[in-house]
Amino acid sequence: MINDPLGVLLLVGVFAVALVLRVPIALGLALASLSTLLYLGIPLPVVGQQMINQLLTFPLLAIPFFILAGEIMSAGGITRRLIDLANLLIGRMRGGMAMLNVVASSFFGGISGSAVADTSSVGSVMIPIMKRSGYDARFSVGVTISSAIQGVLIPPSHNVIMYALAAGGSVSIGALFMAGLLPGLLLGVALLVLTYALARWRRYPKGERIPLRDAPKIVWQGLLGLLTPLIIIGGVITGVFTATESSAIACVWALLVGLVFYRELTPKGLIGVLSRAMLTLSSVLFLIASAGAFGYMLTTLRIPAALTNALTSFSDNPIVVLLLINLMLLALGAIMDMAPLILITTPILLPVAESVGMDPIQFGIMLMLNLGLGLLTPPVGGVLFVGSAIGRITIEDATRGTLPFYAPMLVVLLGITFIPALTLWLPTVMGF
Repeated sequence: MINDPLGVLLLVGVFAVALVLRVPIALGLALASLSTLLYLGIPLPVVGQQMINQLLTFPLLAIPFFILAGEIMSAGGITRRLIDLANLLIGRMRGGMAMLNVVASSFFGGISGSAVADTSSVGSVMIPIMKRSGYDARFSVGVTISSAIQGVLIPPSHNVIMYALAAGGSVSIGALFMAGLLPGLLLGVALLVLTYALARWRRYPKGERIPLRDAPKIVWQGLLGLLTPLIIIGGVITGVFTATESSAIACVWALLVGLVFYRELTPKGLIGVLSRAMLTLSSVLFLIASAGAFGYMLTTLRIPAALTNALTSFSDNPIVVLLLINLMLLALGAIMDMAPLILITTPILLPVAESVGMDPIQFGIMLMLNLGLGLLTPPVGGVLFVGSAIGRITIEDATRGTLPFYAPMLVVLLGITFIPALTLWLPTVMGF
């Protein structure tokens, strides 16, 4: 291990300059790692070796399969059918269209595992409908993008797979899937309660009644889509297949639903699905490889150990340390995207959390929600930008529409941070 302040300054400084110059994050991580490696006199092949080693892991196979499954389900008509099912359940209530948005995001989050995909798919349908039904644009966008954050918690989330890899493979992906389920559902309930209260206060309209004769078809077609997360979770719990193998099963089921049951996915459409999945995957894999080299340099320069000592010397109170970690993650989430932050902050902050008694599984879910909130926070919030583009409003208006929803999300975040049973009870019951 090397203790070199100039090396630390070079590593962090090059990466910061790359961010300011709008260099792609993956490339910025690689450049920072390479510059520091040259300064320290470490042989050049070490960078390539660390990048390749980061990709040579079996659990990593789950990420491309889950990305592909999400693209297939999005193109196969799943979004509209999930919205119809949610509308059947709660559409007649005051503010039913807004509550329908939250429930549809819960359903779709268990399929895509991505907040951005959730916003794009559900938002493109729900935001225009809500605006036509009498909801103001700011509220329509706010409820859509806030409820989309459930996708980073509710399994299967490819973000937790990235966390498991960043944690060195010591954390079970199946356990993380189980750990995110209860907080994700709790977040959905909290958002529903606030949405209902705001709808009554602002006198938003009720939804239209769905004819009873249409209910069986709506339920049947909606459940076909919902079987995707149930197959994944059920298979992992029962031990029929691993979390990595479940991603391949999800692709097979998604193809079956889109091609056979819904018949909306065509061979020509499948080419577009594969193209989008490959584009997403290429950027994700390059990011993971670059973060591997960056993480190696962090460890070499003993940055995680130094930060652990700094935070614990500031206070030995676990509550204070965990609050500082949360504030740090919320601030970082406002200026960087979620995926690179998972890969960068995990090797740095996980040892700090463990030093005050937090379980790595609990920390992983806390990290997910923290960085999920960052997706809603300007100036870099990716979900915020997608929602404002779909709703055709400014970033400022989208931010104002989201502000009321921060309260329940922060309450759930504090619950995850200070109530271990919220994340650890279900994995323990399921034998992880």
